[in-house]
Amino acid sequence: MDLRELARENVLVAAHRGTWMGNIPGNTMMAFNMALREGADIIELDISRSMDGTLYVFHPGTEPHFLKSQKLIAQMTDAEVRQQRLINSDDAPTQYPVPLLDEVLEELKGRCVINLDKFFFWPREIIQTVRRHAMVEQVIVKTEQDEKFYRLMEELAPDFPYMTFAHDVDRDSEMLAGRALHYLGSEALFRTEDSEFATPEYHEKMHRMGLLTWANAIVFNYKTVHSAGHTDDLYAFGREDDGWGYLASLGYNMIQTDMVGPCVRYLTSRGWRSA
Repeated sequence: MDLRELARENVLVAAHRGTWMGNIPGNTMMAFNMALREGADIIELDISRSMDGTLYVFHPGTEPHFLKSQKLIAQMTDAEVRQQRLINSDDAPTQYPVPLLDEVLEELKGRCVINLDKFFFWPREIIQTVRRHAMVEQVIVKTEQDEKFYRLMEELAPDFPYMTFAHDVDRDSEMLAGRALHYLGSEALFRTEDSEFATPEYHEKMHRMGLLTWANAIVFNYKTVHSAGHTDDLYAFGREDDGWGYLASLGYNMIQTDMVGPCVRYLTSRGWRSA
């Protein structure tokens, strides 16, 4: 899947952990299937690793909330992980176990682009897993902007579609465009509208280099501002023009959201996506 080609005519929608609500927990195949049915182009999922070295689809550090466990998956054996059951939106246990990354990759094969979040914790293991499933062109991996990661990517995965997290300023994209990498662009995280990421000029420059820009409209923690307050929450107040519309008008190619269906419908209604 060529992400640049997909983004040529449409603002792409990335589903944060899928679409999760009611009895359907995030980071599960049910949540991913719901998001795809709502029109998501990209599935964002998180990866954890057990003591036995097995990769699971789960956000590290959220075990107390989503598993009611004070013990992290990183501290569990595979046998212990298999005993866990995910918690639903009513804070009640579900029948759903923590999924294996292997299982999820096979289920999503050929269906969408997959953003493998937390890649930077276990890059070697994740690279090996993706190669085993022959899904290199279907994934996106991301790291912070740091030379140690660039060298690692050049050594182990120069063919992997790769983006960086850039905080308020993009230090390295111009340089990375000339490295021996499959570099796609940046996830631009900005706290205020004074950032270069809140200017059309930044996106025009990136696009001239053949690079893409990714906006994050979710509110994971209201104290951690990702897009200068232009977030999913504004939809609830009828202000989606100030949320997703603001980001699309700047020139972002991809918007990550917790509200896939409304975001897809809004972007389509404004002409940023084809019907």
